[in-house]
Amino acid sequence: MNKDKYVKLAAVVGALAVMLGAFGAHGLQYKLTDYQLSIFKIGVQYHMIHAVLLLFLSIVMHHSKVILISYYCILVGIVLFAGSLYLLASKDILGISDGTWLGMITPLGGLSFIAGWLNLVRYKTHH
Repeated sequence: MNKDKYVKLAAVVGALAVMLGAFGAHGLQYKLTDYQLSIFKIGVQYHMIHAVLLLFLSIVMHHSKVILISYYCILVGIVLFAGSLYLLASKDILGISDGTWLGMITPLGGLSFIAGWLNLVRYKTHH
């Protein structure tokens, strides 16, 4: 298992969280309502927290299927949870007329986060 690619992916995911946070704070500040901006910020917050977790998991991976499963659950969670919040918050400026389907995707991302975290309970150190 080549840990390098997992570290690199985690780094890109983290950098994307920073870029989206800056874009939300500066580029969308006057285009979104306060409520929409708060949704966007929640997406950025969960995105960044879980990007850090991805980096940690990639560093401790060491041929562990448990860690690999958690890594992918967290990655899917970022895409579904944070991604749907980004789209939901900016649906008006993106021209998405019916965003109710986005609200149904967000919990799936949350469940993916939960699965990733709880899967780590199965992890055993090799001492």
